[in-house]
Amino acid sequence: MKYYYNDVPGKGLVRNNLIYTSLVNDDYTEFVQWYHNDTEYHKGKNQVVDPNLMEEKWNREKKFLSMMAEEYPQHVPYVININDETKKVHLKIDGVDFWQQANCDVANYDSVLPNWQEQMLEILEAHRDMGIYKYSLHPSSYFVVDGKLKSINYFFCYTDDDEPVTIGEHLSHISDDRQNDLFQKMKYYDLTVDDKIDFRIAQQLCFDSFSNNYPQDFINKARKIYV
Repeated sequence: MKYYYNDVPGKGLVRNNLIYTSLVNDDYTEFVQWYHNDTEYHKGKNQVVDPNLMEEKWNREKKFLSMMAEEYPQHVPYVININDETKKVHLKIDGVDFWQQANCDVANYDSVLPNWQEQMLEILEAHRDMGIYKYSLHPSSYFVVDGKLKSINYFFCYTDDDEPVTIGEHLSHISDDRQNDLFQKMKYYDLTVDDKIDFRIAQQLCFDSFSNNYPQDFINKARKIYV
C-alpha cells in the first residue's frame, strides 16, 4: 500500500482526508482508510491529534458504513474488511476518486459521470431515510465503480439519538479554506462556533459550505432532501 493524495491543479499533492491516513494499492483497486495519525502523510499538519477523538471517528466510521453496507450496499464500495486491530477499513474501488477523475474541477463532473447528480441525490436520500446526517460531502468522498457512484467517509455522521454538538468541536475536520467560507455562511443562521446546533440545520449549513464544489442547482436539490 502507498499513500493516496489528490493531485490538485495549482496546488500539487494534497491530503485526500484530514482525519485518517489514506492508502491505496498499486493498481487502484483497493482503498484503505487508516485511522492512524500519520505525520508523514499529513506533512506535519495533523489535525486530529487526540487519540480519543480518533477513536470516536473510527467508531462512527464502522457504525455508519456498516449500516449503509447492510441497508444500501449499492451506494457504498464493497467492504473488503474492517479491522479493529489495525484500525483500517478496506474498500474495493476502481481507480481514483470522483473528484480526481474530474481533475478536481466541478466543470468536469458531467464528463466523468453524466448522471452523477441523480446518483448523489439518491445517496443523500438513503442517508435521510436512515436518519443519518452526513457532513463529509466533498467530491473526493465518492468513488465510481462500474458506473455507479459510491459514498465513503462515514466518520462525520450523526443521528437524532446523538447529543447536539458545536461547530467548534469539529473544526479539526474542516480545511482552513472551507472554514473561512463556513464562518461567512454561519452568519445567515446567526450561529457561533460555540452554539449547540440542530443536526438538521447543520446539514443545511453543510450543503451551503460545499456550494463551491457543486453546481448551485445540485445544492438546491440536496437542501430540499432534509427540509
